[in-house]
Amino acid sequence: MTTAPARPDTDSGTEPRNALDRYFEITKRGSSFGAEIRGGLVTFVTMAYIVILNPIILSGKPDVAGNMLDFNAVGAATALTAGVMTILFGLVSRLPFGFAAGLGINAFVAFSVVGQVTWPEAMALVIINGALIVLLAATGLRKAIFDAVPFQLKIAITVGIGLFIAFIGFVNSGFVTATGTSSPPVGLGVNGSVATVPTLLFVLTLIVTGILVALRVKGGMLIGLVAGTVVAVIVEAVWKIGPRTFDDAGNVVNPGGWGLTVPALQGSPVSLPDLSLVGQVDFAFDFGKVGAVALVMIVFTLLFTNFFDAMGTMTGLAKEADLADEKGDFPRIKSALIVEGVGAIAGGATSSSSSTVFIESGAGIGEGARTGFANIVTGVVFLIAMFLTPLTSIVPTEIAAAALIIVGAMMMAQIRHIDFADFRVLLPVFLTVTVMPLTYSIANGIGAGFVSWVIIHALSGQAKRISPLLWVVGAGFLIFFARGPIEMLFGTGL
Repeated sequence: MTTAPARPDTDSGTEPRNALDRYFEITKRGSSFGAEIRGGLVTFVTMAYIVILNPIILSGKPDVAGNMLDFNAVGAATALTAGVMTILFGLVSRLPFGFAAGLGINAFVAFSVVGQVTWPEAMALVIINGALIVLLAATGLRKAIFDAVPFQLKIAITVGIGLFIAFIGFVNSGFVTATGTSSPPVGLGVNGSVATVPTLLFVLTLIVTGILVALRVKGGMLIGLVAGTVVAVIVEAVWKIGPRTFDDAGNVVNPGGWGLTVPALQGSPVSLPDLSLVGQVDFAFDFGKVGAVALVMIVFTLLFTNFFDAMGTMTGLAKEADLADEKGDFPRIKSALIVEGVGAIAGGATSSSSSTVFIESGAGIGEGARTGFANIVTGVVFLIAMFLTPLTSIVPTEIAAAALIIVGAMMMAQIRHIDFADFRVLLPVFLTVTVMPLTYSIANGIGAGFVSWVIIHALSGQAKRISPLLWVVGAGFLIFFARGPIEMLFGTGL
């Protein structure tokens, strides 16, 4: 692909060096072991925040029985699941897509599901969702739905994910912040100014990394991230900036502080992982407290979010890695979709929420990763991170955010493949691309695109061009978007 400035190393010949090279098709895909290792490390660096963020989202939230998950136990379970699933996916699908607890799904579980069920019951629902995904993938129905998606929407999904990645980076860096008002809802930095040291370091890292990538420096993205982290550690050691926290009233304390992680090592860098949450699952639902309809709607929401988030993410990453054909298909797609469903089962079994493909893998792809060998590197480092949680937290999210902006820019270039002359194409593509970042959900963007594509084509004389499966998926998304009123209509006690 011509849009990715950093290309992997290539060998002079085309014959694989050894059995490992042959299995992962490293030389065949124009890559090298060096490029795969660098890409795997970059993917981990950009994903490492999940080991901190997932416990923040899941722990401290009481369920209907008043029980809460332990922060350190969630962190250990998150790293364990991410490591195992990333390695498994790399071995089976041989694709460079990292796995970790899905943002959006974990928030839905923490803020909506556990208000109706216990934590063990919530994780059982996550497992049921994963089992359904595996079934759909194994029967070929998930691939059939994937094939029914028009080419233009597949490209739009890639572009939308690029903007979504960039928006995550801008928010994580503090470059874009919530204003607390209805208009405008977001603004630049603090009071319209880039006024904090962490955000300034984000800008510096973005510029330096961007220059390195533009100059096609091998390992440019990794060099930029490491350099930015080193500078951040020095700055924190000298100025003692500290974390950005909130008081009981929700007011920001130390608005100029670091976001999720402070770049400073405190105490021992090594700790034993707490895996007490593994296997804490309960399928014996109390239908006296939550009705069958409510449980079905929960599973339906989990399924749609998991199903289409992963589909969109895989499409975008495969395009970015030059592994997708003109239809958007990529190697071993069926096995990839099955393993992604297994990730949901594994996440529920460890109480770390559904584990799914991470869009941040695009950073590793931008660094040169093209095969599942990069996943082995990423997964092993995640497993090591279980014992090195203090070291993992050194990389501040403000620094990692710079890589996300660059990856978003690379993925944005895909939009050149769409012909916007037909408004029946333009509007669904526009909705797909914009709804993703604006609602902070890949599934919402895909749903808006699918529904608008079906309606506009059907009512403008192009109904015959709509795949029957697309009609079904569009109807499913209408239910997905209207699930709140549906729940109220049937009530939670049914």
